[in-house]
Formats: sequence, structure tokens, C-alpha cells
Amino acid sequence: MQFADLRLAEPILRAIVAEGYVTATPVQAQAIPPALQGRDVLGCAQTGTGKTAAFALPILHRLSSAAPHAHRRARALVLCPTRELAVQIRDGFRAYGKFLTLRQALIFGGVNQHAQVQDLRRGVDIIVATPGRLLDLMNQGHVDLHGVETFVLDEADRMLDMGFINDIRKIAAQVPAKRQTLLFSATMPAEIRRLAESLLTNPVTVQIAPVAATTDLIEQSVYMVEKKNKPALLAHLVKETPMYRTIVFTRTKHGADRVVRHLHTRGIKAEAIHGNKTQNKRQRALDNFRANKTPVLVATDIASRGIDVDDITHVVNYDVTHEPETYVHRIGRTGRAGAKGHAVSFCDREELPNLKAIERLIRRTIPVMTDHPTYESVTHESTPREHNHRQPAAHPPRHSPAAHSKHAPAKPPGKPAAAHHVGRGAAPAGHSPGSRPRHPIHGKPSAHRGRQHSGRR
Repeated sequence: MQFADLRLAEPILRAIVAEGYVTATPVQAQAIPPALQGRDVLGCAQTGTGKTAAFALPILHRLSSAAPHAHRRARALVLCPTRELAVQIRDGFRAYGKFLTLRQALIFGGVNQHAQVQDLRRGVDIIVATPGRLLDLMNQGHVDLHGVETFVLDEADRMLDMGFINDIRKIAAQVPAKRQTLLFSATMPAEIRRLAESLLTNPVTVQIAPVAATTDLIEQSVYMVEKKNKPALLAHLVKETPMYRTIVFTRTKHGADRVVRHLHTRGIKAEAIHGNKTQNKRQRALDNFRANKTPVLVATDIASRGIDVDDITHVVNYDVTHEPETYVHRIGRTGRAGAKGHAVSFCDREELPNLKAIERLIRRTIPVMTDHPTYESVTHESTPREHNHRQPAAHPPRHSPAAHSKHAPAKPPGKPAAAHHVGRGAAPAGHSPGSRPRHPIHGKPSAHRGRQHSGRR
């Protein structure tokens, strides 16, 4: 379906054309018509499918066709979990509404509230906010939500699942009961869906891909590795694969900082993005990642929402998440727009149940890789998991020729490096020289085949 078929206001269509878009994505084609009719919508689609435009365009259309309130009270409220996602959404409203006279306010924590309060006092049509700072300003009497006609929760699963539920309920209580509510999310586990639907009235459900779906463009693999060896394995892969534009997911903020420090000791540029960082530091890290100044961005799941970067070549699950749906969302950041992507997981013995839950959800067994580096120490203990140690073929990143894709930097020319084989050089502790290298968890000999690497280290 083309945007011209959606009967959007002419200034909005003009802005869409100026942005270079002609055809609506599936989630936009299915969600925009009922939203334009005033229906509540529950939308579930994988990341990178255009969810922001799916709610921004109907809101802009509705507001453009009605006179503003006398005191210019907010008529649309969008809540999202992170500052980065809030900025991305605000930028979307600005781009699609640049030929309209609507005003937006961007509300998030981590910065001084003065400028945000001034924007609210001047009067706004659309508020894009994170729940914590918005609730703070509401309690101070700076925010009036009685004129809100459309209430949006973006990345609803993350907000409801990561501790924002009480804030959301308090905010929703201040929004008129007679309103339109739109919920959009990358994942929607059953228990979160039930909670989310309590905020909607007879919603139209839009589900573009099953929650368990992972694209075939993403080559998935897992390394069975002791927790203490994960830093060395990551540094090895970043240098030897090589990984040009990589997001590494960690479970905690402190864990993200530790990963960055270790990569720095190996001479690898990396930055972390999480809730303990100031807004300026987070934005600088994102800008450096987009500009290819930093090849590795280490993030927690909550902070990663709103990272909109093209041509990510690798996603590394440094910690295997206990939420299988989160795994699907993580790896969905690569393999976009027809480009090949790679998703690599590091699984220690305590994370084996998490890995099995992921495999049940995606209905496939993730191949185990055996091309480990030589670790300083290796533990030879048994584990209940056995895998076929067949190493899947490695593929170089390929990119779509789509008009709007941004390509990762090409590898500089150079002589191909010699094939890297596990066990070359000093033998690990517990091995005699010339013995076959053993698997870092279950201690059995690895049937490893070397992998050719070329060019850049």
C-alpha cells in the first residue's frame, strides 16, 4: 500500500515524500487506517518495521484537521521507556509534521528541567516523554493532560515489564477516559499483552510477525564459554571476525562498563550506553557509533530502545537473556533491509536454561561455534548440554542496494591473514603441547576447522 492511498492530509503526504518514502510498511498499512478512524490499536511488530510512523502519522492527521485548544493544551501524549527513543520519536513527529504548525515538547530525565518547563508553558500540541520525568513535572503542576485525545505507549512491553507500570497507571489516570489509546511494541509476551489490553477498549490487533520469528538473513550462533572467559572471547571475535559495527548486550549497567574497560585494555574502541550515563554522554556515544568512530557499542536492553542505526553487522548477546522474546528483539537490530547479519551469543553453564528457552521459542537449535581463542585457564567440567560441533560457514556482511541504506565501512585492502586455528601457540593449562584443544565448558576434544580471515584486525 502506498501512503497516497491512506488519505492523509496533504501537508503530511508532502513531508513523507520529502523524506523519500512512497510505500507503507506492513505495520503502517494495517495500523494507520483504524487509527485514523479513532479505534484503539494494539500493534506488535519486530524492530525496524516503522512503528513510529504507524502512530505518528494518524496523530498528525487528526491534529491538523482540528483547531487547537484555546490555551494550547497537549492533545497527544506519547510515552516511551528511554531518552534515546523519545528523541527518535520527537524527530519523527518533526519530520512528518514539518509543513504543519504543531508544537512538540520533549520530556525526559537526566537533564535540567528548565527548558522543558518553558516549552510546556508556551503551549504544546504533542508531548513525547519518559514516564519518570513526566510524572515529576505533573506533581510540580507543570503538565496539564486534561486535553489529551490520543494516548500512546511505545515499546509497551519494556515499559510495563521494566518497572514503569505504577508510573503509567498514575499518568493514565490523569488522561481523559474518553480517548484513543495506541500501544506499539517490538515484543508482546502473553502476560504483558493481558496487562496492556486493560488500557484499551475493543482494540484492533496488528501483528506483523509471530513473536518467535527471526529472519533468515541473520546467521545465529552460540559459544559455550565460562563466564570468566567471555571478555577474552569478545575481544578475540571483534579483532578476528572482524566486527565493523557491533552492539553488545549485557544484563546490567555495571556489566556494560566492565566490558568496555576490558575492550579498551585490548586496544579496541568501545562505549557504553545505559541509564547511569548522562544524556550528553549517551548521545555522544550514539553519534560516534553512527559515524563509525566507535565500532562497538555496549548496551543494556532498556537503554538500547531508540538506537536507530543502519547496517549493524553483528549483535553479541554477552549475557543470554532470561526472556526469550528479548533475544528476538536484540538480534532484530541486524539483518535489516536485505543485508546479512550475525547474532552471536556467549552462554555459560548458568545460562543454559535461558538458551534452551530461546531455542524453544524460535523453534530451532542454534549452532555451536568451536573456534575459541586460547584462554589463560580452562575449566574441564561436564555440562548437561551436548551439541553437534559443526561450525557454520561465515559470511561477509552484504548490504542492500536500497536507496536509503547506509553502508558500513568497507574493509581496507590488505593481504589475507593466515588461517586461525584453536590451540596454536602456547597450550592451555592442563594440556600437553600438540594435544587437541578441549571445549571450554564440557572438556571434550573439539572437532575444529580453521576459519580464514582477511585484511583488517
